[in-house]
Amino acid sequence: MGLGGISIWQLAIVLVIVLLIFGTKRLKSIGSDLGSAIKGFKKAVDTDDDKTSDDAPQRLETDDADAEFPEQKKKNKSHSA
Repeated sequence: MGLGGISIWQLAIVLVIVLLIFGTKRLKSIGSDLGSAIKGFKKAVDTDDDKTSDDAPQRLETDDADAEFPEQKKKNKSHSA
């Protein structure tokens, strides 16, 4: 048993048929195009991760560090008084 019930011989036959239909030159160009697309995708994901970490808003230090909104800050001060 191979992958999902497909034997090695069935995979070999499919590979031979694909080679006969497309030819080795076209498969080579498809493989290189696919490889460059994957490389470009990885590069874009890496630069996007770097960009989002640099663009993240910096949290300002305040006297009430738990308050995220001004309304919460007012409520917290009124409760503590």
